Amino acid sequence: MTEVYIYDHVRTPRGRGKKDGSLHEVPSVRLAAKTLEAIRDRNGLDTSTVDDIIMGCVDPVMDAGAVIPKAAAFEAGYSTKAPGMQISRFCASGLDAVNFAAGKIAAGSDEIVIAGGVESMSRVGMGMSGGAWYMDPSVNFPGYFMPQGVSADLIATKYGFSRDDVDAYAVESQKRAANAWDKGYFSKSVFPVKDQNGLVILDRDEHMRPGTDMQALAALNPSFQMPGEMGGFEAVGIQAHPEVERITYVHHAGNSSGIVDGAAAVLVGSKAGGESMGLKPRARIKAFANIGSDPALMLTGPVDVTEKLLKKTGMSISDIDLFELNEAFAAVVLRYCQAFDISHDIMNVNGGAIAMGHPLGATGAMILGTVLDELERRDLNTALVTLCIGAGMGTATVIERV
Repeated sequence: MTEVYIYDHVRTPRGRGKKDGSLHEVPSVRLAAKTLEAIRDRNGLDTSTVDDIIMGCVDPVMDAGAVIPKAAAFEAGYSTKAPGMQISRFCASGLDAVNFAAGKIAAGSDEIVIAGGVESMSRVGMGMSGGAWYMDPSVNFPGYFMPQGVSADLIATKYGFSRDDVDAYAVESQKRAANAWDKGYFSKSVFPVKDQNGLVILDRDEHMRPGTDMQALAALNPSFQMPGEMGGFEAVGIQAHPEVERITYVHHAGNSSGIVDGAAAVLVGSKAGGESMGLKPRARIKAFANIGSDPALMLTGPVDVTEKLLKKTGMSISDIDLFELNEAFAAVVLRYCQAFDISHDIMNVNGGAIAMGHPLGATGAMILGTVLDELERRDLNTALVTLCIGAGMGTATVIERV
């Protein structure tokens, strides 16, 4: 199989996912187009040689519908020879776009692919695309459907994480993200989003609250107690896990991922494809995997898929220098660290979605780029990137510097 390399990556800042957010005026297609422009211009790409553009988009409707990567390519001025495709695996869509591209390159069908994702959550609300998982009893009964926050609280209860535990994790995420921005760790890859007049709309993640402390978080009420108790979803969780007598509700807006707008792009290719454009590889995609997991716990998929990937590669946890796990909820990361006895010192070292937000279809590509930059900054070699996924799934990718 052809080896697959990462040549570059870029992302927008994450804009607050509300009508008063800085990126609300920028529709999904424009966010995606700006990332395509940035990855092209940074690398001097001849876009007629781009074999595909693959982007994750969890809710590809309204502004974000109609094969948004191809529409974005038109707006970005790409050659009409560059095709486009959108995919969705819920929160892992951006990482799976990269993995899908890697598979095509490894199989020899493509040489250069741009992969990534986009989500404008201020314009297309979460869940706007609907679906049987939410609405059809024949699907959601056997799938133990419940809001993800209730699942996160089920995880915290089952594995013994207190309100103080999840709040302390959230405070640290905020501190790490603020430190990374202040020290310029993201400046290599984040480009400013400008309006049609060339004026900067946003050049920094705006969801962050670096002054957050334990006292501020303690004042927040649990967000998922009402749907759990009044909506009957706690009973669903206990039915699936009868060892839990009652769910303790510990998650709220301050220790859960933020709703934001954003887009990202990763340039991947074969050795021959990169050489033809004069590009120098930064990392190799060593392996990737997907898995289905417990649908009631729902968000423990990263544990299961990591076990699968390590077995597949013959690697062990100690072979990984840095971990990047999307901070959908604090308990997701705490459970992962608990399961593998991983120190927080090598997990999400520059903060994560609790501080900076989670633009669903783009996050996987964003955190892949974040950990690559950090490997280079620390002169380390290997990283594992993973995300939990709605309905009980997990996706993971291992990269190595070259």
